[in-house]
Amino acid sequence: MEQVAFRAMKDGTREEYEFLGGLEEEWAGGQAGRVLEAMASLDGALGGYRVSRLTHCLQTATRAERDNADDEMVFAALIHDIGDVLAPRNHAAVAVGIMRPYVREEVTWVTEKHGLFQEYYYGHLVGRGRNAREAHRGHRWFDSCANFCERWDQAAFDPDYDTRPLAHFAPLVEDVLSRPAWRAAG
Repeated sequence: MEQVAFRAMKDGTREEYEFLGGLEEEWAGGQAGRVLEAMASLDGALGGYRVSRLTHCLQTATRAERDNADDEMVFAALIHDIGDVLAPRNHAAVAVGIMRPYVREEVTWVTEKHGLFQEYYYGHLVGRGRNAREAHRGHRWFDSCANFCERWDQAAFDPDYDTRPLAHFAPLVEDVLSRPAWRAAG
């Protein structure tokens, strides 16, 4: 079979869905390569900083790795801003969407909230206030997110920092995205 015959999903057969399932598995197997390509595209995104968005992400991941963070948190540090190209106003949701089936809930929560927590460093300078993260004080992962931002993310704009290249992190991306994925309910 080269393609299914149905024009509406309700008309599909078991054989067609088994055929499509195989194609989906094959496509999913290439996810790591597509994520690495998307990361590379950050090199030309959002100017004005002393480093590119790609370098910022690589530097965040390098800092996390050197701080002995576990693989899932290093992965999050690497891709936390991957959505900047396609969803600059909701970039964390893109990263969370990529990682959610493969990492623990703490990692997705930290990634989802990192933008809000980052405002601690500059919100008061742009009329938003710096304490929006306090709404999450007492959450079991508050400290994890605060540390992510303090130790790695907010500090990752240094053009002189010895930053590891994307190729260094490629095996980690392959490893995380080759794990068995869970299926979200609904």
